[in-house]
Amino acid sequence: MSRTTLVPIGVGSLGAVTALGLWQWAAVGPLTASPLPTAIESISALFRLGSEPEMWRATGDTLYMALLGLLLAAVAGILLGVGIGVSPLALHATRVPLEFLKPIPPIVILPIVALVLGPTAGMGVFLVFFGCFVAIAVQTSAGVFDTDPVTRDTGRSYSMNRCEILGRIVLPSALPYIGTAIRVAAPTALIVAVVAGLLGGGPGLGQSLLLAQISGNQNELFAYVLLLGLLGLAVQGVSQWGERRLLHWHPQYRTEAV
Repeated sequence: MSRTTLVPIGVGSLGAVTALGLWQWAAVGPLTASPLPTAIESISALFRLGSEPEMWRATGDTLYMALLGLLLAAVAGILLGVGIGVSPLALHATRVPLEFLKPIPPIVILPIVALVLGPTAGMGVFLVFFGCFVAIAVQTSAGVFDTDPVTRDTGRSYSMNRCEILGRIVLPSALPYIGTAIRVAAPTALIVAVVAGLLGGGPGLGQSLLLAQISGNQNELFAYVLLLGLLGLAVQGVSQWGERRLLHWHPQYRTEAV
């Protein structure tokens, strides 16, 4: 492993150890009278949860809702974004509705979705889809619309038809926009999947968090928080790795590789 790879890992590990040390100090010092458990107690509770099948089942339910919702949002968002981006008229006609929907958090529609679909995994999948779909569609349409017109004209001069121009010029040009949109949407998908269980009663780690809070088990509650943090790091790492693999030919990623 090269030095340029080891340094960020070492600095990141040092930051994590420092944060845990501050947590431990605060729990046994200034906040000793509060219900905040120590870092050691929470980590021990996390290892104890690791031996229980319920924790793995809840983790699987959360990842299922997050990944399936993100996949459906990516497919629908890319298709809609391409359809909008190839037409300036469609782009300008849909800009206001999409920008209106973009900042609306899924939690706003959670009561309605929970009423229609019930506290099920399907409810979580739909909320994740709603939370990621619009952003991916907007980014994709921007990437398609920003394709270099000179490159398009060059394709036409080589007698390429519209499908060939779309597949060989427009989509590769829009891939950096699409990759960034999916990378940003991946942590959002995990957050929405947890909220679906925490506030909507759906299965998964959100429901486990709620039960730990109701029962007053602070060690278990913070153990689930630690688990969610680790899952977030894993999701972010996988999405960044996928983006680099998908766009290895792009000048920005070639420069990073060098």
